[in-house]
Amino acid sequence: MSHRNRLADRVTLLALVLLAGFALPSAVRAESSRMVSVPALAVSVIGGQQTGNVHYIALQLDRDPQGRGPTILFSESLPGSAVDDVWKDGARAAITAAARVMKEDERNWRLTIKNRSRFSMSGGSSASSAIAVGIIAAWRGDTIRSGIVITGVIEPDGRIEEVGDLPVKLQGAAAANMRAMLVPKGEAKTAEWDLFELGRQRNINVVEVATLQEAYEFMTGIRP
Repeated sequence: MSHRNRLADRVTLLALVLLAGFALPSAVRAESSRMVSVPALAVSVIGGQQTGNVHYIALQLDRDPQGRGPTILFSESLPGSAVDDVWKDGARAAITAAARVMKEDERNWRLTIKNRSRFSMSGGSSASSAIAVGIIAAWRGDTIRSGIVITGVIEPDGRIEEVGDLPVKLQGAAAANMRAMLVPKGEAKTAEWDLFELGRQRNINVVEVATLQEAYEFMTGIRP
């Protein structure tokens, strides 16, 4: 196993351990409670300069026996776990998109989310596509491949829409030893940047995806 894969696996395991505050470790494989960790990209400003970084989002998906959902609980008690209202709206769109792809009734789901970032607050909705991938993986019990990260705004119908600051995010992906970065369709090469070339320079495979289904298949190797 490569250093890159070992690093990603260790971080993923850490994210699952962090969820232990509201779920028993045995629940990772349980039928009624399923857990997964998924990487996402963010941009922070340090010393007046933008810096890309990878953070991990730990998800626990439970069935609501009374069908009163979808209920989303944001675990924000620890440093680096706070998220803004736009981030939360993105998570709500993600659970709707995931339920539609799976042909499930989202009212039967209860989702607990713990974001783990080096920074005090995460904002925006660019992590919503990663959350949607994680929800499906948790529900199905699939494994998310290590070394792959996605950025994009998820729509309730499963479309992945454009985001900004992609060259900076690619730098963050490279710093985290990612081997592939998924971006919204049409955003890899624009008048402002050529992510395909930037990715080649940093040994990152840049892939455009238009839908949640496409993103899920690339990140798991399995069609949802």
